Amino acid sequence: MTSVIETSGLTKTYGAVRALDGLSLSIPRGGVYGVLGPNGAGKSTLFRILLGLIRPTAGEVQVMGQPAGDPAVTRRMGSMIETPRYPPYLTARQALRWLALAHGMGAEAETDRWLARVGLTEAADRKVRGFSVGMMQRLGVAAALMTRPDLVILDEPTSGMDPPGIQEMRSLIRSLADDDGVTVVLASHQLLEVQRVCDRVAILNRGKLAAEGKVSDLTASGERLRLSATPLAEVIAVLGERGSVQDDAVMASIPRAEAPALLRALIEQGVDIDEARWVGADLESVFMTETSSVEGDRP
Repeated sequence: MTSVIETSGLTKTYGAVRALDGLSLSIPRGGVYGVLGPNGAGKSTLFRILLGLIRPTAGEVQVMGQPAGDPAVTRRMGSMIETPRYPPYLTARQALRWLALAHGMGAEAETDRWLARVGLTEAADRKVRGFSVGMMQRLGVAAALMTRPDLVILDEPTSGMDPPGIQEMRSLIRSLADDDGVTVVLASHQLLEVQRVCDRVAILNRGKLAAEGKVSDLTASGERLRLSATPLAEVIAVLGERGSVQDDAVMASIPRAEAPALLRALIEQGVDIDEARWVGADLESVFMTETSSVEGDRP
């Protein structure tokens, strides 16, 4: 697995506060990678270090094989950190052309193409002062992609968007990774969307790495057997502490290998089983488990 980002013992302090605390992380090249965590977990600090906007207090960081902030690397990166801002008197098209000139680009910027790709064609000649938060996010994503980067960092790209807009952004992000070969690193509090769009995620908690891996592996770790059966009391009696009632079924926390023996035992006890199926944990439950595992608040 080739890494596009490597950090080792990465630490950033602001006075007594450790925004990042010895973070070691390897982000593979290609695909969509989610960086998750509650407010104050260190996500924005990590992104600013990767972009060369701030320096770490300690530790090492490399982006595409070079130190973070190297001009040759930053020219191959795109980013949208927090809600973007543009001169209010510019139209969306003018804002992108203005940024293209700042990047030393001309017609090759293909501003109309990127406006279309983020769904802003009809609003291209409207002044951005009248844009909603979601429209500003779309314009920010277009600006991040305009230079055709190899790596793009997006902080809350679906903030302020309605459900159709969120779905369109999800499709765009997957298309960037699958069709354009761009590595996308994103942060989002919308965990269901992260589960749908990301290949791997890292969960940060108080500046440290709480969990990391493929989304499918992290959610499979909380897999349980859902039993719709009668009587439920008998199922609980057989399972003991490994069973819990949820709605009109029992959730059994057992390994897959034990399922056949459990079903036989229940049938022998006279239990009528209507349905037995495996239910994976969602990313939200994994997130809550990992981010609530450290006691105390950040100073």
